[in-house]
Amino acid sequence: MLWLLDFEGAAPGPREALAVWRAVGGGWGRAYAEAEFSPGPGWTALEALQSAPGPSAQETPAFHYVVETDVAPEHEADFNAWYEQEHLPGLASVPGTVRAARYRRLLGQPRYLACYDLTAIETLERPEWLAVRHTAWSSRIRPLFVNPRRTMFARP
Repeated sequence: MLWLLDFEGAAPGPREALAVWRAVGGGWGRAYAEAEFSPGPGWTALEALQSAPGPSAQETPAFHYVVETDVAPEHEADFNAWYEQEHLPGLASVPGTVRAARYRRLLGQPRYLACYDLTAIETLERPEWLAVRHTAWSSRIRPLFVNPRRTMFARP
């Protein structure tokens, strides 16, 4: 099971965290841990939905871009199909992407998380990335996002 912890101040200990990131321009951070049970107070369980290595899979990511959102129940099937069939595979294929993955929060909100490990922030500006973001299906799905939150993290 993958666990998520948002924190301020000191990061969790090295035995707890698989990966630790700090928000770019912010004082808070995010940690992930793999464990059968919660590593401690404040950790949230994530259900893995999808994962794809990128063309830069052999590189160490310097950035972790996360898009979190809810979607109304009547749009969930189309939302998930878009992510599974077009959006996540398309963004995963962009040079500079180390890995792209999707998760569902078991408790709390926003419920869905899409995580992109990147070699550089500029990956988001590549023509290939922008082309995936501007498809007809993307234009239909993006307005269905409820409470969206986008955060760029960097290694501390």
